[in-house]
Amino acid sequence: MGHRRRRTDAAPLFAAAAVAYTANVALGSAVAAKVIDTSNFRWLHHAIYIATCVAAATAVSSAIWGRPKHASRRAALALAPAAAPLAAIPYLGTHSRRHPRVALAAAPFIVAGLICSRLATDRK
Repeated sequence: MGHRRRRTDAAPLFAAAAVAYTANVALGSAVAAKVIDTSNFRWLHHAIYIATCVAAATAVSSAIWGRPKHASRRAALALAPAAAPLAAIPYLGTHSRRHPRVALAAAPFIVAGLICSRLATDRK
């Protein structure tokens, strides 16, 4: 029998994680390039980072509850490795070269989770 493609029911969570991550990278890059001065609202970068982590963790939890089951697990497994660089970021300091490199290390996994959640193959 043929396979049909549809997105997982957790796809909005993967999209939220990707949007929050992208917003945080954009803000961090703008601050590093001195395009934006966040000295009066430094908390914003931290708040978006927390939103990224919460959205990513919630999306990964779809491995347990998401439908279709196989596709949800695949998307969650694609995103899960992003947890390592996201968890390391607070311990690296913000003024080192490691901070943006480690932050960008999460990007392939966030993109992979998003793509897998959108292009899920429903196995029968």
